[in-house]
Amino acid sequence: MALRPLGNSALQVPDICLGTMTFGEQTGEADAHAQLDYALSEGINFIDTAEMYPVPPRAETCGATETIVGNWLARQPRDKIIIATKVAGPARSMNWIRKGPLAMDRANIRTAVEGSLKRLQTDYIDLYQLHWPERNQAMFGQWQFAPSNEREVTPIREQLEALAELVREGKVRQIAISNEHPWGIMQFTRLAEEHGLPRIASTQNAYSLLNRTFETGLTEVCYRENVGLLAYSALAFGHLTGKYLSNPAAAGRITLWPAFGQRYTKPNVAPAVAAYVALAARHGLTPTQLALGFVHSRWFVSSTIIGASSLAQLKETLPATRTPIAKEILTEIDAIHLQYTNPAP
Repeated sequence: MALRPLGNSALQVPDICLGTMTFGEQTGEADAHAQLDYALSEGINFIDTAEMYPVPPRAETCGATETIVGNWLARQPRDKIIIATKVAGPARSMNWIRKGPLAMDRANIRTAVEGSLKRLQTDYIDLYQLHWPERNQAMFGQWQFAPSNEREVTPIREQLEALAELVREGKVRQIAISNEHPWGIMQFTRLAEEHGLPRIASTQNAYSLLNRTFETGLTEVCYRENVGLLAYSALAFGHLTGKYLSNPAAAGRITLWPAFGQRYTKPNVAPAVAAYVALAARHGLTPTQLALGFVHSRWFVSSTIIGASSLAQLKETLPATRTPIAKEILTEIDAIHLQYTNPAP
């Protein structure tokens, strides 16, 4: 597994990261631990989780994923594993997490990290991420910014100061953000430089053949500010495997929880998927190989996050990330992209 620097941080991460958001919902603890063992045997020591996992989020399971990962981590040499987790932000209907949470302020961030440390059974978190911006911002399938939704929020400088305390105390090694936009990344990097605060190492954003919005604005910002990308949803909730084309009721998160993947309900998703599936077939690839190989090949991706609901699925998916994508295939991908531009932003 190739190692890549994560932004300007001291972290060197494998180019594949194991996502865990199925653990505790679709995936039981025994299978989850088998996945973690398999990933580690393949050189993947980079594990991503979050306090709100598993998904879809609900009060009964909140925190279960970190607990499952923590039970596994307790048996590992801690300094050989890179653990990334996230603090949930406000403005989403999850009132079982810190009664809201009402803000991404010092009290909420500190309470969240203490809870994560306990569930993960560790003294420190390698990469601590703000799961989504506190401010008014279109995300998770929304695609238009609405000034009418403006509200009072915790200033980004105060968020950085809260994270800086955790870094000084040794509870967090590096900080990062997730689901961010160009303005947010510029504010985090500028304020860190101006006030001697920790710099963000990365942003974790959706990126796939169906959602290349990262390439508009964020690639330049992250390149110039030296911020890594942890790319998630590379298979677009399973759509890019092609399984829903022939069987809309195929097993998966989309059929289990239809309201969960709203970004994939847009009109050009199905024809775009069909075009990519046909392209893969023309070149002797599976749709999964095309989708994962594409994301893994991008120069701005520090690590591709892959997840699975079972060990068998992970064993099928992981090798696909290593698929080389020839230049002529990339040209054809871009042609499809221009016809069906970001159907699932």
